[in-house]
Amino acid sequence: MLDESLLDTPEGLAEADRRGLLRGAAEAGARVRTAARHAVEAGVGALRPDGRPRAVLIAGPGAAATHAADLLGTLAGPGSPVIRLAPTGVAPAPGALRWELPGWAGSVDLLLIATPDGGEPSLSLLAEQAYRRGCSVVAVAPAGTPLTEAVAGAHGLFVPMATAPYDQGEPVAGSSSGVFWALLTPLLALLDRVGLLAADPEALEKVADRLDRVAERCGPAIVTYSNPAKTLAAELADALPVVWTEGTSAGPAGRRFADALAELAGRPALVAELPEALAAHSALLAGPLAASADPDDFFRDRVEEAPALHARVVLLRDRPLGGLTAAPAARDLALSHDTPISELEPEEGADLETLAELIAVTDFAAVYLALASAT
Repeated sequence: MLDESLLDTPEGLAEADRRGLLRGAAEAGARVRTAARHAVEAGVGALRPDGRPRAVLIAGPGAAATHAADLLGTLAGPGSPVIRLAPTGVAPAPGALRWELPGWAGSVDLLLIATPDGGEPSLSLLAEQAYRRGCSVVAVAPAGTPLTEAVAGAHGLFVPMATAPYDQGEPVAGSSSGVFWALLTPLLALLDRVGLLAADPEALEKVADRLDRVAERCGPAIVTYSNPAKTLAAELADALPVVWTEGTSAGPAGRRFADALAELAGRPALVAELPEALAAHSALLAGPLAASADPDDFFRDRVEEAPALHARVVLLRDRPLGGLTAAPAARDLALSHDTPISELEPEEGADLETLAELIAVTDFAAVYLALASAT
């Protein structure tokens, strides 16, 4: 059950936020600026690449690296050479994960390593393997970790991760906003230098400004009725989120939101892109999860029994390609099955800015849902 009264109690939210998730979301703009400065100081801005790499291989543990690869691939566009190297292993512990370069990787490829830990032995071995193959190596990780020395030995570029004091307390969540932007920002700056996407210093400053504006609208001091993130969290209290995305920027934001709901709030969620989502989830909305199915039982014990879980559509929209939109059809399908719908649409801006806004609002929503459900 969601404690909605906690949503409008900033002191209570701060006390419940033992992992610094809310602070990470609120300080995302500052983290982008710090990470961008670290990238410049490490020499990213001075790079003079000979040309674009054949492939950009991204390795790292947890949700942050996965989401970074998803976002970078989306921004790089169709035919993107961005490939995530998925780890293997018997457990998600740093010492148990294993990464390997594909057999074809060589001197025309670029390896990016992104980790909030830096102590994974396999990532250090991966950097050495890349050096032997002739791959260029760039890593973002906390300073002073074993990976620092491994990258130096591979004659690669190391960018110290922008950390915060609260990152050092409780175990860092992979879906933490602060971790995500600290790892992603230097990679954006780097891929701008190699010509795969547009993320120059001015663009990154605009992203930081957009994140600051979201923090002003969605921060813990803003009451629920005028706070889009708290409103979304309250709407999803007893619902199964069915996340539909439309537009270039919305896809990575929707997938990250579903992962954050699972990791932070312990809530399952489904995600799909429009217009295919209409066919993929039509039967689901017409089945037992529909709001019209299993109407409220008059004799149900409202103290002992939790209410039935019903679907709620969350529509994340960006500018649709070519001006065509499936949003009206999405609304019609949801309402035809008495399924409520929540909508988020960013202000106009470049793809990176609109994506940052969607990610920031949904990150706040996932954190609020996690904190208010844990009481």
